[in-house]
Amino acid sequence: MISIKGLTKRFDQLEVLKGMDVEVDKGQVIVLIGPSGSGKTTFLRCLNALEIPNDGTVSIGGTTVDFTKKASRQELLQLRRKTGMVFQNYNLFPHMTALENVMEGPTVVQKRNKSETRKKAIQLLEKVGLGDKVDYYPFQLSGGQQQRVGIARALAIEPEVMLFDEPTSALDPELIGEVLKVMKDLAEEGMTMVVVTHEMRFAKEAADKVIFMDGGHIVEEGTPQEVFENPTNERTKQFLNLIQ
Repeated sequence: MISIKGLTKRFDQLEVLKGMDVEVDKGQVIVLIGPSGSGKTTFLRCLNALEIPNDGTVSIGGTTVDFTKKASRQELLQLRRKTGMVFQNYNLFPHMTALENVMEGPTVVQKRNKSETRKKAIQLLEKVGLGDKVDYYPFQLSGGQQQRVGIARALAIEPEVMLFDEPTSALDPELIGEVLKVMKDLAEEGMTMVVVTHEMRFAKEAADKVIFMDGGHIVEEGTPQEVFENPTNERTKQFLNLIQ
């Protein structure tokens, strides 16, 4: 489903990703953990070409882009169409209702039929528990509700992979659970997911594989049980001792 080989990303002289190799099977949930500045978000943004890697290859669902040479606009678009992205700070259009936000991608970018898209958008809002909020604007919604609209919006383009960039970090503690529940439901339905999060409980309960990153490298990876209960790398142990 996802195959990453030799992924490298530099910002000027700073090398943020240093030749990462990652494999994700269809239906797997991969959770990336690690300290701030370790490259987790940059890695996620390279998967859908929001950041253009300097080197390496990214393959998602049969689409492969070789970043050892300059990728064409068409190649980047094909890669982006494979993924739905949920951002840390919602990124909803403030002048659009929840329904209009969810419909935007399919109707404007993918040029789908508007009436069919509207029906699907309502179903998705119901799926994330917001069937009664379709006509609400973002300012009328809580942070947790806005993030669930963001999840519905990402699902509306029918991606093969869902990418989550610390989706609960901007939320008050009492709102985190409602977002994590939606994510767990997606995982149980077999959605392939790559998640950057500080929610260790989610990682333990929902992940098929946990990847600990530091300094642009994969330091350790394995099942949640392996990484959390029996880490082999001293840096992993140090990190987990601080947060658990």
